Amino acid sequence: MQWETVIGLEIHAQLSTQSKIFSGSATTFGAEPNTQASLVDLGMPGTLPVLNAEAVRMACKFGLAIDAEIAEKNVFARKNYFYPDLPKGYQTSQMDHPIVGKGHLDITLEDGTTRRIGITRAHLEEDAGKSLHEDFHGMSGIDLNRAGTPLLEIVSEPDIRSAKEAVAYVKAIHALVRYLGICDGNMAEGSLRCDCNVSVRPKGQEAFGTRAEIKNVNSFRFIEKAINHEVQRQIELIEDGGKVVQETRLYDPNKDETRSMRSKEEANDYRYFPCPDLLPVVIEQSFLDEVRASLPELPVQKRERFEREFGLSAYDATVLAASREMADYFEQVNATCGDAKLAANWVMGELSSLLNKEGLDIEQSPVSAEQLGGMILRIKDNTISGKIAKMVFEAMAAGEGSADAIIEKKGLKQVTDAGAIEKMLDEVLAANAEQVEQYRASDEAKRGKMFGFFVGQAMKASKGKANPAQVNQLLKRKLEG
Repeated sequence: MQWETVIGLEIHAQLSTQSKIFSGSATTFGAEPNTQASLVDLGMPGTLPVLNAEAVRMACKFGLAIDAEIAEKNVFARKNYFYPDLPKGYQTSQMDHPIVGKGHLDITLEDGTTRRIGITRAHLEEDAGKSLHEDFHGMSGIDLNRAGTPLLEIVSEPDIRSAKEAVAYVKAIHALVRYLGICDGNMAEGSLRCDCNVSVRPKGQEAFGTRAEIKNVNSFRFIEKAINHEVQRQIELIEDGGKVVQETRLYDPNKDETRSMRSKEEANDYRYFPCPDLLPVVIEQSFLDEVRASLPELPVQKRERFEREFGLSAYDATVLAASREMADYFEQVNATCGDAKLAANWVMGELSSLLNKEGLDIEQSPVSAEQLGGMILRIKDNTISGKIAKMVFEAMAAGEGSADAIIEKKGLKQVTDAGAIEKMLDEVLAANAEQVEQYRASDEAKRGKMFGFFVGQAMKASKGKANPAQVNQLLKRKLEG
């Protein structure tokens, strides 16, 4: 039997506000446990929450960016449940009247095709604290620093059909919230977390299968692995005569498996009711107009501009626009060298390879955009060849200065004097007289292979400094003359 996967994702994006959603407590990551939890965050009697206006602004920015409905009136509710790291006994969230309604996001897949994923809603809520289970001699500790941190929960429609599509969608959300400046997207620190709702059904069936929810997956790689494992588990379970149980599961990356956390036979009754301490939030059109005017160029718009303005391929434009930092770096390189294709090749090639090897983000690049652009200028004016440029790039990455300084210091300037190259070629051909005779006696196919030998000898003799195009042109003339 052929099976179809159905996936819906709930992404929790921590908003980059300076203070919490209902109090003035700081949201800085990494502070000593329980040093950033105020009486409001703890829900102490007599305290009242005050809504953070910046969190509302950020939610509206996201809603406008996904072409969603923004609720003119949205209401906060209390979601009641007991958990050790939830000091109030309820979470202030939004249920029936979320701030952001239906929208959509277009994702680009590895094969270049585009899919539109529906977004059901995005609502504001407060985060809970964190239970700590290590180094407590068999006991657990509670850190309430995170309690009250503003979250935007982004809920997709069940439109996703594979683990790769799920990753592409999360990456698109990740890029979008960073472009908007509303979330730093640091998944390792929990700034962006994902719950994956996964089910399978026979291909062609309209009704959804029973779903399992995989909680708090915090990396793109783990999202793909967790979904793939869960899909395989459900298919094998059904084919062996069993039934999928609606439940919450956790993904264990060490064992590459999902395991049951708690059953969820029916939807939990959280006894939602409107929060009596918070008035409904009314969004005026003038406020939305102001927010819309502040929106930056979004990833899709930037990608389209890169194709239109710079003549880049759809693939190159997609890669470069994937993050705001990468796009800005590329544009600075291009502004310096005036060659978008060469700039794209170097940013996506040598630079990305260096950053991956060193485990660095592009903002930490040891080679600045101006330095890289300056080096590309030296390729364009034939001061250095592409091969020598790689040596210059390595030296720049090692902190040896600008391309011009390195070329001068190491004597890497390309030889473009035709007379000097001809003299060097004469010496190479004289030293390989037997191969020259073989070349001239060979057919066209064999000559092509042998020609590379002579080019290699010539570049070796010039220590890589001879202009490759001139070497090829003059060598061909001499060999066939």
